[in-house]
Amino acid sequence: MRVPTAIAVTTADLVLPAPDRHTPGATVLRPPGQLDLDGALAETTALLEAHGHLVVVVPTWLPAAAVRRLHTVRAILETDRIALVEADLPPLGAALLVRQLRQISVCEFSPGVVASAARLLSHYIHAGALLGSVAKLDRVPVGLKAHARSWSPGAQFAVLAHPTPHLARLTPTASSGAHAGGGSVLPPGPGFVTHLTFARGRLASDWVTAELAPAWQVAGVMENPLPADSAAWWGTAKLVEFAAAIPDPSVLYQLVASVRREECRWCGMELIGDRCGFCAAPLTAPPPAPPPAGGHSAGGHSAAPSRSRL
Repeated sequence: MRVPTAIAVTTADLVLPAPDRHTPGATVLRPPGQLDLDGALAETTALLEAHGHLVVVVPTWLPAAAVRRLHTVRAILETDRIALVEADLPPLGAALLVRQLRQISVCEFSPGVVASAARLLSHYIHAGALLGSVAKLDRVPVGLKAHARSWSPGAQFAVLAHPTPHLARLTPTASSGAHAGGGSVLPPGPGFVTHLTFARGRLASDWVTAELAPAWQVAGVMENPLPADSAAWWGTAKLVEFAAAIPDPSVLYQLVASVRREECRWCGMELIGDRCGFCAAPLTAPPPAPPPAGGHSAGGHSAAPSRSRL
């Protein structure tokens, strides 16, 4: 039986409960403050021996020390079997992406396809939050008027960070004082079947379940604890974070399998899309730089891509 490619994360908050008994878990790689370099090398070596290949999801908001540790471990081990896959998503959206990679890791996809599928699957995740203030929000464009309204008592904002930024202030209803949305206030939703996952911070509101979920016509709703990094990402602890994603592993399989597979021209791994998940080399070589005027080309070979780039 083929051993699934190991999926790893850098914080336990990114490991959501498995939706079924077939979905494997994910390994949490402990940060530098909890494990020294020798321990990290031993931990990673054991994963490679057990699984063959390792795909680490690296959120763009990860502390620099943790990112350096991952690159250091890969460099010292001198292995091309570790993929550091960047995820430019809010914390809850990144957790859903990790769960989708766990789901497809048990399919017959090669490690290279699993790693490069992260970029494909992230396009189908809708991630946002209901915020009590956008005064410190720097992940989504915020106008001066929205900043000013953040200081109004009871202000709430519907924000979508991915795939298309959207921000609108919710208005309270006259009857109950509850915030209601409608028309352009609601963030644009997915045009396909999704499940909605949400996590409550210090904001008392049922807007996500009462307004957003029906408008997006989601097939299911699930609540999870709020990731520890969410308040910093969104600039406030007064929030309800949400993310909608494709839940069905058979749909995920068809989506990934429908993309043409290529062989990386640099490391030889199989990939989908336009970039290798393991060495980050583009599918096609960049055009050679033109020789300087009146001079000669320094050589006919283009420089090799860096293996340390995410």
